[in-house]
Amino acid sequence: MTAVTRQQVLGLYRKIFRIARKWQSASGQAEETLQEKEYIKKKARTLFHKNKNVTDPKLIKQCIEECEARIEIGLHYNIPYPRPIHLPPMGLAHQQGRMLRHQEKLRKISKPIYLKSHDDIS
Repeated sequence: MTAVTRQQVLGLYRKIFRIARKWQSASGQAEETLQEKEYIKKKARTLFHKNKNVTDPKLIKQCIEECEARIEIGLHYNIPYPRPIHLPPMGLAHQQGRMLRHQEKLRKISKPIYLKSHDDIS
């Protein structure tokens, strides 16, 4: 990891914890705010710890982009949790064979970048 990339990653890590410190839930309830603050901190620690040994520059760039996307989406919608993806029509229907494979392919293609790590951890 280059020095510039290291500084960028550490800056994102600090930014997440600053956001968590100032976070207010959409409902304004103190209990919910505390839960969301803890979720933000726990998720950041887990994901950064999981990716600390990544050395591939392309993968590092992808992780940085995912982190930035999750920060922006969380701040925009005031929700710290990942937003669900939009399933294709008939996405929950019980299909078999070719249609099922086609639906699985559509789900995989439609998954936003900010949910790639969500599946790994959850």
